[in-house]
Amino acid sequence: MASTTALADAITWPDLPKTCFVSGRSATSADLDTGCAAFLINVKGQAAGTPIKLDIPQYAMHIDEATGKETPVILIQAEENGEVKAVGYRELGSDQLGAALLREVRLLGTQKPI
Repeated sequence: MASTTALADAITWPDLPKTCFVSGRSATSADLDTGCAAFLINVKGQAAGTPIKLDIPQYAMHIDEATGKETPVILIQAEENGEVKAVGYRELGSDQLGAALLREVRLLGTQKPI
């Protein structure tokens, strides 16, 4: 299996988005509707997510815990509620959104991985 660094080297990373992500606040229904967020944390119909102090957007690798498959992504949100720390992402090369636990991603920072 290729190392994450070698895999990151083989990827053509785009520039990070300048808009359409959620940083420093909880995602809203409008963010979800426009594809600028991948999930909402609600408790009894009220926003219950607290932003995690991460640079958003940023490059990352999503690692599937079941298969070990690594997918290059750009994080577009990071929120927590209690012990749950979650991130929303956009897969590279598609408009596919996903959500994962923070432990399922390897953060690569805000500079294009080289």
